[in-house]
Amino acid sequence: LLAVRAARLNRVLRRQAARAAAVVLVDGTLIRTRRRTGKANRANYNGKHRHHGLVVLALTDETGRLLWVSAALPGKTADITAARRLRIRQHLHAHGLTPAGDKGFHGWHKDVRTTRECPDCEGPCEQIVLTPYKAEARRPLTKAQKQANAVFAAMRCAVEGGFAALKHWHILDKLRLDTRHATTLLRALLVLTQHEHSVRDTARSGEA
Repeated sequence: LLAVRAARLNRVLRRQAARAAAVVLVDGTLIRTRRRTGKANRANYNGKHRHHGLVVLALTDETGRLLWVSAALPGKTADITAARRLRIRQHLHAHGLTPAGDKGFHGWHKDVRTTRECPDCEGPCEQIVLTPYKAEARRPLTKAQKQANAVFAAMRCAVEGGFAALKHWHILDKLRLDTRHATTLLRALLVLTQHEHSVRDTARSGEA
């Protein structure tokens, strides 16, 4: 029943747009699972983390508050592949929101070259994706680019806090490779995590 209460993506983004948010943090994480043997399990092996598991994308606000989690995907799925499959960028831009991701999301903005009308620009505005600068062969980062990356990294620390809040539920330690069951569990934990945040916010307001 808890999983059913998890807000759908478009509803979450409408809320963010209504509060005049500009940026939504996007990231993926590997939820480690108990390994199964056999060829069928190869799709759940994540080469980056060198472990079996399931990949989950999450959206957070600038403070790290969890807004939404995706369905669980096979562990070999790259973060950018998951984002493309779920059309995250298109959903965000439809609500006037800009995604901010780590280096794993480089090139994401090139998928569809479209523009939207922007009242601030008084005309068409290119749909962008915020990612850190990346050094290229024979083109090291400039001092200004390194400073910009440091600022960006500080902002992106918030999304790690969002994942930490989700992963503190020890029931995830017993998760197996059934994506449907994992998705239901993750959405239920999202509801509980958001409830904890609301309780803390109410307590702080009372103290003030």
